[in-house]
Amino acid sequence: MKVEIWSDVMCPFCYIGKRRFEEALAQFPNADKVEITWKSFQLNPDQVTDPTISIHQYLADIKGWQLDYAKQLNQQVSDMAQSVGLHYDFDRAVVANSFDAHRLVQLAKKHNLGDAAEEALFKAYFTEGKNIADNNTLIALGTSIGLDADELKQVLNTDAYADAVKHDIEEAQQLGIRGVPFFVMNDKYAVSGAQPTEVFLQTLEKAFEDVQ
Repeated sequence: MKVEIWSDVMCPFCYIGKRRFEEALAQFPNADKVEITWKSFQLNPDQVTDPTISIHQYLADIKGWQLDYAKQLNQQVSDMAQSVGLHYDFDRAVVANSFDAHRLVQLAKKHNLGDAAEEALFKAYFTEGKNIADNNTLIALGTSIGLDADELKQVLNTDAYADAVKHDIEEAQQLGIRGVPFFVMNDKYAVSGAQPTEVFLQTLEKAFEDVQ
């Protein structure tokens, strides 16, 4: 049974959704028959990488909010992350364009390391305050999950896998996906957002019945 997950590595709800889906998978008796494919999505394709401003200020600027309100909302998201065992440090988060990070994920998928790449990138962005648009950072993250450093450098120094990223984004548009995370099971059942674990489990069970 296949599960496709559209996600952006700088989307706080995507990391939370990943954990809740994993919790559901841990309770799903046929988890060993689930094949997961991560798909690229950019919430803000035009994002300019800028390590000089805080994520709070960035959010306030693009939404037209007061800075204190942006901090308050980020704290609420941090509390939600904490409920699934994740530690978010928005004070350290680096405002960055995620396109090259998605190219890293596409390379990782070729080596069956897509999930490991997503996990490493989420942790780097939300917990460790790393710049996920920086080539040296991406090379360090890629090699930490088992990718070859030379192959990764070759990818990052060219436009390799750019078309794969764009293809995933175009596919999302064709499916009418406007936000992430977005989970599609067996091309038929969809779960939008970081839904409760029970929702993922029920959808997994329903989708699995169809393939029997």
